[in-house]
Amino acid sequence: MRRDSFIQQVFKIALPVALQCMLQSSFSIVDQIMVGSLGSVSVAAVGIAGKLSTLYSVVIGAVVSVAGIILSQYLGANDNDEADRGFSLHTLLSIGIGVVFMAVCLAFPVRLMGLYSADGNTVAVAAKYLRIIAFGFLPYAVSMMTSVRMRCMEKASLPLVCSIISSLLNTVLNYLLIFGKLGFPAMGANGAATATVISQGFNALLMVAAMKVIDRKRSISFRFMPRLTKMTRGSYLAILFPVLVIEFMWSLSENVYASVYGHIGTPECAAMTLTYPVQGLTVGALSGIAQAAGILIGKELGKGEKHSAYQKSRRLLLYGLIGSFVIAALTVLAMGVYTDFYNVEEYVKSTARQILIAFVVVLPVKVLNMILGGGIVRSGGQTRTMMIIELLGTWGFGVPLALLGAYVWKLSIPLVYFILSMEECVRLLLTWIVFVRKNWMKKL
Repeated sequence: MRRDSFIQQVFKIALPVALQCMLQSSFSIVDQIMVGSLGSVSVAAVGIAGKLSTLYSVVIGAVVSVAGIILSQYLGANDNDEADRGFSLHTLLSIGIGVVFMAVCLAFPVRLMGLYSADGNTVAVAAKYLRIIAFGFLPYAVSMMTSVRMRCMEKASLPLVCSIISSLLNTVLNYLLIFGKLGFPAMGANGAATATVISQGFNALLMVAAMKVIDRKRSISFRFMPRLTKMTRGSYLAILFPVLVIEFMWSLSENVYASVYGHIGTPECAAMTLTYPVQGLTVGALSGIAQAAGILIGKELGKGEKHSAYQKSRRLLLYGLIGSFVIAALTVLAMGVYTDFYNVEEYVKSTARQILIAFVVVLPVKVLNMILGGGIVRSGGQTRTMMIIELLGTWGFGVPLALLGAYVWKLSIPLVYFILSMEECVRLLLTWIVFVRKNWMKKL
C-alpha cells in the first residue's frame, strides 16, 4: 500500500474520532461553565458524580474495545458473518452491564457519593445528580457499540455528525434547565443531568438510524447472532477478561484519586473538576490516532501482514508524539483564559492552572500509552500482557503515590496529581518492551 494511502486511511478514521471527542469535551466545558456559575459546591458535586459515570463508561469502553478488536480483524479477513456475531454479542453484554450500573446508582446514590467527599452539602447535590444521570447509561451503551461498528467499517464521519447534533441539543437543554429559561423550571445541577440523559437517548436513536443507512447503501443484511463461532469461549474470555480488568481497575483508581482530591478539600476538588474538560479536550484531540491504530493495525493482522503492521505502528506513534507537543503548547497558552470563565474563587482558579501545568508535562507520555497500549498492542488480542502492565503501573505506583502524597507527605493537589502521574512512565516503558519484541502480533 502506498504511503499516502495509509495517511489517508489514518485521517479517515482519526480525524472524525478526534473531532467527536473534542466536540464532546468542548461542550463539557460549556456545561462546566454553566454549572460553575452555581458555585464551588455544585462544581465539586457534578465532578464526583461524574466519576461514577466515568467508571461505567470505562467498563463499557472495555467491551467496546474488545468488540473493535474482533470486528477489525474479521472485517479485515472479509468475514462479515462473524463480524455481525461479534457486534451482536457485545451489544447484549454492554446493555446488561448498563442495567446493573443503573440499578446500583438508583438504589444507593447517597452512600456511593459519600465515598468521594466528607462535605454533606456536596454529597446531597451529587446524589440527586447521580440518580438522574443513571438513566442515560443504557442509551450510552447502544451509542458506543454502533459507533465502533461504523468506525471499523471506516465510516467514522457519521458518528461525528450524530455527536454534533446531540451535543448541540445537550447544550441548549443545559441552558434551559439549569437556569430555568423560556418557561422551564430552574433545576440547577439536576438540569444538567436531565439534559445529558435526553441528549444521550437522542444520540442513540441517531446512531442506530445511521448504522441502518450504511448497511442499506452497502447492501449488507445485518443479522443478530450473539454467538461467536470461530473462537472458543476460552479464547474469547482470554481477550475480554483482561480488558475488563484493565479498564475497571483503572477507573477504580481514578475514583480513588477523586476520593483523595475530595478529602483534601472542596475548593481543591472543584479546581481538579475544572481541569477535566481541558484534559478530555486535549487527549481527545489525539484519541483518533489510537482508534485508527486499533482498527488499521487489527486489519493488517487479520490479513496476516505482520511486517506492515509493525512499520505502520511506529509511524502512528510518531504522529501521536508530534501532536502531543503541539497540543501541550496550546494548552499552556489558553489555560489562563479558560479558568477566568468560571465564577469561582481565585484560589480555585490558580490551583486549576497549576494542575494543568502538571498535566501538560506528562501529556506526551499519556498519548503514547493511549496509542501503544490502548490501540496497537491490543489489536493483536494480547490483552493479558497489557492487564499485567496496567495493574502494575496504576496500583503498584499511581495509587500508593497518591495516598502517600496526600495523607503522609501532605502535598498540595497539583503535586499529588503530578507524582501519581508517574505511573504513565512505568506503563510506557513496559509496553515499549512488549512492542519491540513483536510477540503481540497475533491473528485471531
